[in-house]
Amino acid sequence: MANIMIRQAKSGGLVFYLPKRDIEADIASIEFDTPEKWGGDLHLENGAIYHIDPIAKPERLPISLRAKRISAVED
Repeated sequence: MANIMIRQAKSGGLVFYLPKRDIEADIASIEFDTPEKWGGDLHLENGAIYHIDPIAKPERLPISLRAKRISAVED
């Protein structure tokens, strides 16, 4: 599992950032997006998929979390 950061984009969407590999990508979709359950599979616009354990929706962003890579983009 890797430490990631999720922040709000200027466009209003969410941005995924993996500091260890310096990967930054917009989040295309998030599996759960309700106040009670937020997270699950994160589908990034670059095609990669990461999973974060669902939590209550954070009150503020940015937030640091642990994520597991499900699928990566082929280099």
